[in-house]
Amino acid sequence: MLGVRVRPTKFAMRIAAHLFGILLHLGGVGLLVLGVFDSSYLFAPWGNDLLLIALTSDHPRLAYMIYLAAMSTVGSVLGCLLLDVTMRPLGEKGLEKYLSARRVKRVRDKVGKNAGRALALASLAPPPFPFTAFVMAAAALQYSRIRLLSIIAATRMVRFLIVGALALRFGRSILRWAHIPMVQGLLAGLIVICTVGSVLSIYGWIKQSRATRS
Repeated sequence: MLGVRVRPTKFAMRIAAHLFGILLHLGGVGLLVLGVFDSSYLFAPWGNDLLLIALTSDHPRLAYMIYLAAMSTVGSVLGCLLLDVTMRPLGEKGLEKYLSARRVKRVRDKVGKNAGRALALASLAPPPFPFTAFVMAAAALQYSRIRLLSIIAATRMVRFLIVGALALRFGRSILRWAHIPMVQGLLAGLIVICTVGSVLSIYGWIKQSRATRS
């Protein structure tokens, strides 16, 4: 066959970079969309943070940064609401279909002792802390939906404001770093990991959902 074969890794990088460019072009709406999926069905560690930093660094204004942080927060809350609606009717037995027995025990113990504190810490902590697992556990264990979403909204807003403030302070340096080949390679690798992880995550959700219905 004539033509040049494209390696799967390079193809994934191109697709992921294209998707990130679309979200970047959408601005606050892109953060909201990414927040919804990142807090529910996708695997995108640092996704919202990187997009927030890029947008804030490109337009370093305080009011705009607060708007971006708010959109990120709204997206995250909506994503957690999707998880809550999915997991709450299934209960603890349903939780075991989505998480390993070891992770279920660890998360259940922490949520059982102090769900509010556990959710707050999970919302503030950076990846690879299992934020989604804690939300799923809290919903499956019938923790108050209003409290769950309120805690996530407050703590996520704090976290994104901190990220935005750092972007305002070091925005120019961040933009210069973005042109360094090594940094570009690391970001490309992270994008590929997020893309592959998201595909596997969605496949796992679909598989387990079918198994639950049957």
